[in-house]
Amino acid sequence: VQLQASGGGSVQPGDSLRLSCLMSGRTSSSYVMGWFRQAPGKEREFVAAIRWSHNSPYYGDSMKGRCTIAADNAKNTVYLNLYKLGPDDTAVYYCAGGMMDYGLDDLNKYDSWGQGTLVTVSS
Repeated sequence: VQLQASGGGSVQPGDSLRLSCLMSGRTSSSYVMGWFRQAPGKEREFVAAIRWSHNSPYYGDSMKGRCTIAADNAKNTVYLNLYKLGPDDTAVYYCAGGMMDYGLDDLNKYDSWGQGTLVTVSS
């Protein structure tokens, strides 16, 4: 499975942004797509994940209430919508994929990673 993330950019505080992750390759109904982010000097942290077949979302604490994740099976794309962005949201956002029944917030469970897309929030 290959993943390609896009949609990052420079925005102002309070803005919204939509990130996309295009997936190519074969997967199964148990496949999970996740988004993580890594700010400068910090560890990579979980943002959100979704089960490919069930389209059921799961959110981490980092952006809970300020993001939504959705999958478009026809386009093989997972979207991460970010809202009310602030300077602390500045980071490289990565999409990832893997097979798992639990531990969706554990980056070690994901075996495919996109290249990351940079989101910069500043006034």
